[in-house]
Amino acid sequence: MYSRPVPQTQTVPSVNQDFWPFCLAHLEQELPQQQFNTWIKTLQVVCGEAADGGPTLTLTAPNRFVMQWVRERYLRRIGELGEEFHGVPLQLDLQLPAPGAARTPVKPVANAAPAAGAALAETPGSASSPAVADSAPAQPRQAAPSAIIRSSSPEPLSGAELAYEKTRLNADFTFDTLVTGRANDLARAAAMQVAQNPGTSYNPLFVYGGVGLGKTHLVHAIGNAVFRQNPRAVVRYVHVEDYYADVVRAYQQKSFDAFKRYYRSLDMLIIDDIQFFNNKNRTQEEFFHAFNALTEAKKQIVITCDTYPKDIQGLEDRLISRFDWGLTVQIEPPELEMRVAILQKKAEALRVAVDDDVAFLIAKNLRSNVRELEGALNKVVAYARFHGRGISLEVAKDALKDLLNAHNRQLSIEHIQKTVADYYKIKIADMHSKKRTRVIARPRQVAMWLAKELTPMSLPAIGEAFGGRDHTTVLHACRTITELRLGDHQLNHDVHVLTQVLRG
Repeated sequence: MYSRPVPQTQTVPSVNQDFWPFCLAHLEQELPQQQFNTWIKTLQVVCGEAADGGPTLTLTAPNRFVMQWVRERYLRRIGELGEEFHGVPLQLDLQLPAPGAARTPVKPVANAAPAAGAALAETPGSASSPAVADSAPAQPRQAAPSAIIRSSSPEPLSGAELAYEKTRLNADFTFDTLVTGRANDLARAAAMQVAQNPGTSYNPLFVYGGVGLGKTHLVHAIGNAVFRQNPRAVVRYVHVEDYYADVVRAYQQKSFDAFKRYYRSLDMLIIDDIQFFNNKNRTQEEFFHAFNALTEAKKQIVITCDTYPKDIQGLEDRLISRFDWGLTVQIEPPELEMRVAILQKKAEALRVAVDDDVAFLIAKNLRSNVRELEGALNKVVAYARFHGRGISLEVAKDALKDLLNAHNRQLSIEHIQKTVADYYKIKIADMHSKKRTRVIARPRQVAMWLAKELTPMSLPAIGEAFGGRDHTTVLHACRTITELRLGDHQLNHDVHVLTQVLRG
């Protein structure tokens, strides 16, 4: 969490450039990620200045639902942070975009900080889900009034806008904003095919991969593309926990008929993080029947998970077998070039200039997922603003000092060798030996591949750690594993499991 800089004079800091990153950093720590992305990151700063009566901040919400929800639950906390930052009450104005601003159902007004998580949820009492809308987000702690709060009266949404709100899709997550590379090109190709031919190509589409690799972005892109092509399509994105909450609510209110009618009326169901269905027997039962009804009606189902279907614990076999009806694709951790491209895309969205050497520094040291990369860039941008400096290589090193040191301490080649040896039940000494039998050589190649992907060490240094081998041997091992993973499911599974274990 960032600390408030100590003012050197009595001048009130610029609200637009200094306070809002400070506020975002605090709220991101205080709120669950999905709530932060859904409600806070959708706000746009349109005016931040120091008025005669103190600092003033004007925010716009993308629609009336978000405006009402933020006003009731989060605006007071923003005001409290404003007083903490400036030392005087912050005047807040929350409103909708000006009437002349572009408002379309698929691409609302751009955000100051683009959303990176779940789509917009609806206010309680909306008619887009069975029984009652999803349970309200947890509220931040109550604070004494510390802001003068004004808000504009909400304007009614058009029919198309209201229909889009009910999808709960994130308008920022499209195929155009998705950075593509070797790690996700197959998944993207499959997703585009599904978007062009929903219900007929790859049903269900099952996308799996580690945390923060872009699964949610990809499936939102499918939904957005389908809705753009056909605004009459009934598309719904739902996180597993929200689906579970709907089941519980239907059970409590004896409204299962309404629940079933709603979910079986969809043209496309996008369900995120299916692994959280584990051991929820009644929820699995209802999803099983909804799955059958939708697929029989040629309606598209898209599923995400953090692991391969057959490795999900606590999930019924009959569900797992149905996941095999369509296509299962994996999203892998991004390679170096893709990580740099992701950072440049994020910098463009933040409207900041980031040199290649800064992007390369972050990309070279942070390898696990997209979320970690974007978080590091946000930290560099905030650090530069707080200290009144431009974004340079030295600033990036200062901002990420603790993070880079911790990352470099996490993994050693010795640890990788031991983990792989234990997994394949061979001796650590075999990693250094000259034995070429398949049972020894293949795990050794896997360990070399992991060392290249998960550590910043050069190929010659890796080769030296594997019994003084030449760097060309390491390069050959890495290419071999990369090629074999495309057709050898067991090897691909082994590498995926080992990667997750080593990353903790």
